[in-house]
Amino acid sequence: MARLVVVSNRVTLPDESRAGGLAIALRAALAERGGLWFGWSGKRVRETSGEMHELADGDTRYAVMDLSQRDFEDYYSGFANRTLWPLLHFRMDLVDYSRETWAGYRRVNALFAARLVPYLGKDDIVWIHDYHLIPLAQRLRERGIGNRIGFFLHTPMPSSDLLAALPHHRELFDALSSYDLVGFQTRRDLERFQDYTRLYGGGRVVADGVMETADGRRIHGGAFPIGIDVPTIARQAERAMRRLPVRRLQESLGRRALAIGVDRLDYSKGLPDRFRAFERHLERHPDQGGRITFLQIAPPSRREVPECRALRRHLETLSGHINRGHATPDWTPVRYVNRNFAHDVLAGFYRVADLALVTPMRDGMNLVAKEYVAAQDPDDPGVLVLSRFAGAAQELHSALQVNPYDVDGVADAIATANAMPLAERRERWAAMMERITTYDIHAWRRDFLQALAEA
Repeated sequence: MARLVVVSNRVTLPDESRAGGLAIALRAALAERGGLWFGWSGKRVRETSGEMHELADGDTRYAVMDLSQRDFEDYYSGFANRTLWPLLHFRMDLVDYSRETWAGYRRVNALFAARLVPYLGKDDIVWIHDYHLIPLAQRLRERGIGNRIGFFLHTPMPSSDLLAALPHHRELFDALSSYDLVGFQTRRDLERFQDYTRLYGGGRVVADGVMETADGRRIHGGAFPIGIDVPTIARQAERAMRRLPVRRLQESLGRRALAIGVDRLDYSKGLPDRFRAFERHLERHPDQGGRITFLQIAPPSRREVPECRALRRHLETLSGHINRGHATPDWTPVRYVNRNFAHDVLAGFYRVADLALVTPMRDGMNLVAKEYVAAQDPDDPGVLVLSRFAGAAQELHSALQVNPYDVDGVADAIATANAMPLAERRERWAAMMERITTYDIHAWRRDFLQALAEA
């Protein structure tokens, strides 16, 4: 079995407690084959980028590289998160078209390639992850690397017209033709990429999932919806019911229902509209007033992005407004928390919650939706209210699917979820649980690597 080399912007080292489902899956693949995980160390240095640090854990090696402050600002804060992130999430109004950061993005991808090449053996399979590293295979090919290379995009793929609004879009997306396989979260994402190839990329669609570039190179694409480690989440949730933070949350609710939202503090998550929808629910369904509490957990992310700082202030204002208008001496409608919790504690919170509000304006997948389902008590499961614009909606058909832009519709879905009979809750939950159990995180990585081997 060929050795696997995983490349991502950030690397989850063996001793890091923040490892989520993706890290668990990648570590399992690396342990199975032996291999290397390569990426940025997370450190910013005053000196030149490129200093390497290495660590071994069994048959898996970790190699991470420092970035200079300038490279961090141009590549990560700049082009990756102020140009590509809003573009990929359909937010053209927030796209920064700076050519300086585009140059920095290419420069750092070239540096990744230069530092990675010495680690590669001729039979290694290379698996590159996400929008930070789109040009990396092209840079590796220029250095003579002929290995099989796959790419997985964790974000949505926007429509071809939006992609074409980006200066140098052709150069950026031509880089994807250097991969043997490009993986997307959903079938719709693959279709959008095929449309782009045909309409703006100068290529053609040879067959479903097979494209040919203008210079005749064949590229394969596929939909590989990322999953979760269902048994682990279920065990965590059950055990967490004995944890002090979970018990305190339960006790604080009294007999009220709990609606929960857990999201990074990012404009793609639709948090202001979610807050407004909860307020509208209180107004449209006064019979449920005082009987439900909304807990939104939103740890800050990308503090250097001004839009994220502004969002935090906006949500503080909204939560205060809702509580001033609806609170009673013994009930605060909205609890808005800006901090991280241990993953097992979150699983316990999911199990306590009677409904989850997962209402992003656009999301590649959204694993919170799947984790909420996995964490439920089979005898008394909660209800998932899910945006139709999350990738998870393509699999979780038994969720209450909503249009996150329709505030009244989300408000009514909250009321429906809160009043749903037990038999219907069990039926909906069982259908979703079957899907996430059948196609879990391990099936995802096995399917991708098998398709890459065959591409």
